[in-house]
Amino acid sequence: MSHAPRARTVLSCTLLIASLGAGLAACDTSEGSPLASAPYDAARQISFNGLPEGRDADPAKPLEVTATGQEGRITDVVAADAQGRRVAGELSADGSRWHSTSPLAAGAQYTVRVSTEDQEGAPGVRRLGFRTAAGKKALKVQFGPDAGTYGVGQPVTAELSAPVKDPRARAVVERALKVESEPAVEGSWYWVEDDLLHYRPRTYWPAGATVRARSSLEGIKVAKDLYGAATAPLKLTIGDKVEAVTDASSHYMTVKRNDEVINTIPVTTGKPGYATRNGVKVVLGKEYFVRMRGTSIGIPRGTNDSYDLPVYYATRVTWSGEYLHAAPWSVDSQGYANVSHGCTGMSTGNAAWFYENVREGDIVKVVGSWGGAMDPFGNGFGDWNVPWEKWRKGSALFDVTEQQRDRVRAPRLRPRV
Repeated sequence: MSHAPRARTVLSCTLLIASLGAGLAACDTSEGSPLASAPYDAARQISFNGLPEGRDADPAKPLEVTATGQEGRITDVVAADAQGRRVAGELSADGSRWHSTSPLAAGAQYTVRVSTEDQEGAPGVRRLGFRTAAGKKALKVQFGPDAGTYGVGQPVTAELSAPVKDPRARAVVERALKVESEPAVEGSWYWVEDDLLHYRPRTYWPAGATVRARSSLEGIKVAKDLYGAATAPLKLTIGDKVEAVTDASSHYMTVKRNDEVINTIPVTTGKPGYATRNGVKVVLGKEYFVRMRGTSIGIPRGTNDSYDLPVYYATRVTWSGEYLHAAPWSVDSQGYANVSHGCTGMSTGNAAWFYENVREGDIVKVVGSWGGAMDPFGNGFGDWNVPWEKWRKGSALFDVTEQQRDRVRAPRLRPRV
């Protein structure tokens, strides 16, 4: 085929530039330019490998697009699923082959658009839709806590339906689990166990913040035969900053709301042998009535330390049974001595006030006790007792994040003159 028509088109456009008064219509591309008409159907030039007839494609196999014969070449391939997630790929230098370099999602509907060019430079296009088979095993994610309003210390949790141990697989999971807040704050996931992650900001959530957690793991390959499942998103509202600080040595608890003192309460904490844990705890829940027995913490019945008491206005801070509660039997010791079995006791009136003024996620901090430190994870939410630098290292993406930080911090050298 002669290239003369293309040369005439270029000439006419040149004349147009020289004489703008002729109008845009003067640049007539109908004289044979490959760009003049709509892209031709490149169905005969393109073949798709790995897409079985009448069956869903295997998501574990790469997608390949090949230019057949010598009639043209591939110029671009765009493949994306229904969620808009694009498939990364690589095109050969001669345009004869394109193949995916990132895994396909399982159970996903894909659309592929292949752009081509024939020997004369005319553009062609080939479109194809296909579906991938579902994964053999599904990894489910459950965000926590339940939607609602919480205190500034409430961590976000992600519980997995199967353990994930391999660091690369953990990185895949963590990249897909997004936590965002308004206003925005710095935060990070921490792998507490192989099937449990906690997320917290560097410091407490801002009062009044909105926190959202979502997952884009659906269909994504995590490990061999293990693919992410759909996950319900989570929305939390953060209330006022409420923080109760108990000084076991002075026997008083100071309660602050948004950093202003709103109450000072005489209390009693754990006596020798049952000293209250030091550190930051998070309110786990509230129970108007609890029956407390010494046997629940290993005290045999009939011994001097044995007890069986009805307790009211109980605010829980550990799963093992540490509460802040009404203790009318120890009012004479409150503000003066520590006589409890590990809980923080106060008068019934003060316990009722505290019960009404705190919610799940609020901060309870104990200082000055002879007790040990609060367990970061095994007995409630002790997450805030982990220093931030150590917390960040609990992320599967820590090394990647550090490399990015190093690139930002690296000095820019002036070029030699």
